[in-house]
Amino acid sequence: MARERSRRYTHTMPPGRRPKDRKATIALAAAELFCARGFHNVGIEDIAKAVGITGPAIYRHFPTKQAVLAAAVEELGDSFAETAAAVDQEDPAERLDAMTRRLVRYTLDRRSVARLYQWEGRHLPAEQRARLAERFDTTVHSLRDTLLETRPELSKLDAATLVTAALSVIASPSTHRASLARAAAEHTINACVRAVLTADLPEPGQRQPRERGQLAMLPRRERLLAEAVRLFHERGYHAVSIADIGDAAGINASSVYAHFASKAELLAAAYHRATSRLELATTAALTDADTPAEALHRLVETYVRITFEQSDLAAVYVSESENLPPADRHQLRVAQRRHVDTWVGLLDGDGIRFRVHAALNVVTDMARSTGRSATEARTTALVHRVLEPPTSE
Repeated sequence: MARERSRRYTHTMPPGRRPKDRKATIALAAAELFCARGFHNVGIEDIAKAVGITGPAIYRHFPTKQAVLAAAVEELGDSFAETAAAVDQEDPAERLDAMTRRLVRYTLDRRSVARLYQWEGRHLPAEQRARLAERFDTTVHSLRDTLLETRPELSKLDAATLVTAALSVIASPSTHRASLARAAAEHTINACVRAVLTADLPEPGQRQPRERGQLAMLPRRERLLAEAVRLFHERGYHAVSIADIGDAAGINASSVYAHFASKAELLAAAYHRATSRLELATTAALTDADTPAEALHRLVETYVRITFEQSDLAAVYVSESENLPPADRHQLRVAQRRHVDTWVGLLDGDGIRFRVHAALNVVTDMARSTGRSATEARTTALVHRVLEPPTSE
């Protein structure tokens, strides 16, 4: 659940200069703001200021803020698919390598906006989300089929699992602020992608369905926290009201305020609860470990287990932090860096911080998956592959 945000950028135009495609410039500037602050925390005036124009000028290109988001997400989706498709090598292994390398370069080029589709696309209408998902699935299937040509022993399901994990690695630079020279970043991420795509997956076993526990016997505060996390995950923070949370917990809205002064305070309590559980579990996992290798093995297993057990909370943890009060957001980021530092201290080789964030992103995405192939054992195996020191190319 540990994740840091990417750097912030703006696209202010020099005075007197008009871009060739003002609409695209607006969409890209908005995408960066949406990723940095969250869709609901960005106004039309914010986008206009980033571009260097007036608010009314935005409306000459887009009727609403949601239309700006739609244009940004659609452009990212189209260019992502085109990047992977623009490869013509006949040899499957060379084609797969070229496709993933191009996607790595694409993500690093657009590091500040690459996560837009995953987290902010949920604010689009269902039909548009479906079209974008179909476009993305086309790229996934192309990668999967190419992987199957190189590894015919894999089932379609297992090949899709490896491709999904590889795409999590590719997207991971957009989830953190760690710095690394561009050539070293490409080398590190490409090595992690190769490690994932060449991994041998353990048997899937039975993935336990994520069933809602019985909450009736929980104290009211705990019921409110549990239902709030579920609703924030399903609908997004801004689409959920205190009354919604109270109804889900069987508590009238006025009584909710006896436990939490505001919805923001409730969100902060969920984050602090997640951070405390992770810190306690990490301490327990590392206690009595005799070697860094043993400590790392325990840490990976613990982190995977916690994330799978609390997948809704993990998703909220990485998608709603910009809605926290500033003081809570600062404390969260300090705790995130502290957790990442724990992983970094157990590893050797180059690009360690990038590898750690790639591994954490794989865990989050696999836990959110509903597929039976994405199990804790398989996720653990893939994480260890990602954390291996990259070899020379």
